Amino acid sequence: MNCDCLIVDDEIELAKATCEYFEMFGVSCAYVTNANDCMSFTENNSVKLILLDINLGADSGFVLCKALREKTDVPILFISARQSDDDVLIALNIGGDDYIKKPYSLSVILAKVKVILKRYEGKSIVDKSNDTNSSSLNDNICGELRIEVDAMKVYISGKDAGLKTKEFKLFYYLYSNKNKVITKDELFAQIWGDTFFSDGTLNVHIRKIREKVEENPNNPRYIKTVWGTGYIFELLEH
Repeated sequence: MNCDCLIVDDEIELAKATCEYFEMFGVSCAYVTNANDCMSFTENNSVKLILLDINLGADSGFVLCKALREKTDVPILFISARQSDDDVLIALNIGGDDYIKKPYSLSVILAKVKVILKRYEGKSIVDKSNDTNSSSLNDNICGELRIEVDAMKVYISGKDAGLKTKEFKLFYYLYSNKNKVITKDELFAQIWGDTFFSDGTLNVHIRKIREKVEENPNNPRYIKTVWGTGYIFELLEH
């Protein structure tokens, strides 16, 4: 079965209503109510996007997200009635792509899902056709920093930095536009395929990249913040 969206929520009526609403507008959808059924469904079916609740009865959406991230990089959008900033940060830190607070508007969440699906449909992990700044698919960025696009890896002094897929996409997009200020909206559109995401989503991913590639993440050499605007991958010509 090919499924655009899988809803993982133990509120059966809400999950069912959301699923039926999506189907009305051409988004194929299924729902499960617990972690075991989610893992089984994703193992036996193709899923493009997951809406994941945090509270799943005896299960935790946080634990489930970590398990999913071991095997898939499909967008995971947390949906939860929990409102605290700590919950949002945990969700983003463990691999969630966004956090949507309940109660949500069906029309708004559908718009968000359709934009993400449109962006991901038929797209490769990295759109190499838009890369006009790098001279090859495997670049020595500088002495100790090297990028291999086909393998989606960044190496620091010969050691794999361990970037996850979305982290690599973000790193590579900034590098492809090196020495140019890239706005947050552009990054949301190009990397997440959506401009609805919160700044927290982007900030967490940038921080995790810096922790993996920068010698001093608090004083980055490469990925620098342009306050109020976005980020720049600064690479001085030698």
